[in-house]
Amino acid sequence: MQCSMIDREDKIKEFLDLSLAEAEKGVNAGDGGPFGAVVVKDGKVVASGHNEVLKTNDPTAHAEVTAIRRACAALNSFDLKACELYSSCYPCPMCLGAVLWSRLKRVYYCSSPDDAAKAGFDDSAFYEQVNVHNKRCIHVPVENAHRVIQLWNKKAGKVPY
Repeated sequence: MQCSMIDREDKIKEFLDLSLAEAEKGVNAGDGGPFGAVVVKDGKVVASGHNEVLKTNDPTAHAEVTAIRRACAALNSFDLKACELYSSCYPCPMCLGAVLWSRLKRVYYCSSPDDAAKAGFDDSAFYEQVNVHNKRCIHVPVENAHRVIQLWNKKAGKVPY
């Protein structure tokens, strides 16, 4: 029995909602910026992560990298070609590099680089330097996708970086 396209779209939005919940969890904990990611294999979540830059003092601890590291550990493999990444926002160039190195087959995301820039995470200089936009990345509009960025913008005592 094959899944209909509507079932597939519902699953995509479900996983994107999980990435948004992960992002919100990170913002509320004060771990880092308003970003979350989920790695999925065969329709099941393998790993998730949110931005932990402030928590770990590690500028590479972006949501996508954190989720990829956890997925590789969970699957005991650096090769994630059978997996997809669901991210609350379009990956920065560093995270796109991690997507390519881990061989993820596809990335779904809700918020755009412009949305991230509105929260103080403007990666345009990096995009210009590396001229990278990946065809594996598919934008999927999700209702309430902006709520985590708005939460970040309203957060008292946040540490901009």
